[in-house]
Amino acid sequence: MTIATGRTFSSGTDLKDALREQDYIADDEFAVVVHLATALGRPLLLEGPAGVGKTELAKSLAAIGGRKLVRLQCYEGLDDNRALYEWDYAKQLLHVQMLRDRISDQVAEFDNIADASKFLADQDFGLYSENFLSVRPLLEAILSPEPVVLLVDEVDRTEESMEALLLEILAEQQITIPEVGTFVARSQPWVILTSNDTRELSPALKRRCLHYHLGYPTSEREREIVTARAPEVDAATATDVVELARILRDLPLRKSPSISEVIDAARAATVLEASGFDTGSDAKVRDILLTALLKYSSDVTLAKERFEGKGAQVAPTRDGEPARRDTVASKPANTTTAVFRGTGGRDRSGSPDRGGIRSRP
Repeated sequence: MTIATGRTFSSGTDLKDALREQDYIADDEFAVVVHLATALGRPLLLEGPAGVGKTELAKSLAAIGGRKLVRLQCYEGLDDNRALYEWDYAKQLLHVQMLRDRISDQVAEFDNIADASKFLADQDFGLYSENFLSVRPLLEAILSPEPVVLLVDEVDRTEESMEALLLEILAEQQITIPEVGTFVARSQPWVILTSNDTRELSPALKRRCLHYHLGYPTSEREREIVTARAPEVDAATATDVVELARILRDLPLRKSPSISEVIDAARAATVLEASGFDTGSDAKVRDILLTALLKYSSDVTLAKERFEGKGAQVAPTRDGEPARRDTVASKPANTTTAVFRGTGGRDRSGSPDRGGIRSRP
C-alpha cells in the first residue's frame, strides 16, 4: 500500500520560508528542529510557557503541508475512551436486533441449552470490528488515509497513565485494539506534543520524541510577529507594546504576557490612537493596555507598583540574596518562569526602562 506523505521540505530554511507564508515567524534553529521532526518522522515535544506559539506551530504545519489537523486537547481525567476509541454500543445493539430473528431460528434447531450456547459462542457476529468503533483523535490520526498533523495539546495536564497510551503511537505509529488487532498508520503523521511545564513528563515519553524548549522570542522577532499577525499595527506601536511586555515578563507575575496577548495589546493601542487617545499620556495608555496583557488583579497591582517606583527593589534575605516573590508559577518543579525573570526593569545598557508607551510628536 502506498502511504501518502503530503508536502515535504528540503531544509530548515525551506520550511521556515513556508511557515512565514502563514505568518508564523520561526528562528533558524527552531525551523531546523521542526524540519528534522518531519523528515525523520519523529514526534516533536515542545515545552515552554503558555502562549509562545507551540499550538500555532501545529496549525501552521498542517496548512503548509496540505495536511488535516487532528487535535487532542488534554485535560485532567482524560481517558482512552476520549483519546483513543470506544465501542458504539447503540449501533452494536441495533445490529444484534437485526440478527435476532435469524439467530432464533438457528438456535431452535438445538435440543439443549449447552449445544445452543456452544453454537452462539462459535459465531462471529461482527460486533467487534472497525465498523462499530467510535473513533477518537488518536485513532483518527492512525486510520486517516490522508496525511495529518496530530496535535497532542498540553499533554502535561493529563495523568502519567495517559502518557502510557501514547507510547505505542509515538514509537511505532500504530494502535492495538485487543478485540480487533493492531492498526498501523495509513499515512505518515507529523506528531506535535505541547507542554506548559505544569509537571515533569515521563522519561519514556521524552525518549520517543525530539525535544525543543520554546521560550519567549527576542524583542526583534516579537515585533516581527506582531506586525505579521496584525498588519494594521504600525511599527512604532508594535515596538512600544513589545517593550512593555518585556518589562512585565521581568516581574514575578502569576502569568506573564503571551505573544497572543501582546498582539491583542498592539491592536488595542491602535484602536486607542484612532479613538483619539493621547499616546503621549504614557501612564494612562499603559494602564489600559494592562487589561490585555495581564489576567490577574494581583499582577496588575504589582505592575502598577513597579511603574510607580513602589516595590521595585526586592528586600535581601539573611544570606544577602534577594528574596523571590512566591507565585503560583514558581511552584512547579519544572517551571520555566525563573528563566524569564531577570534584569529588574533595566535594558542591556543599564538604563531604566520607561514602562510605558512612547510619546510621539
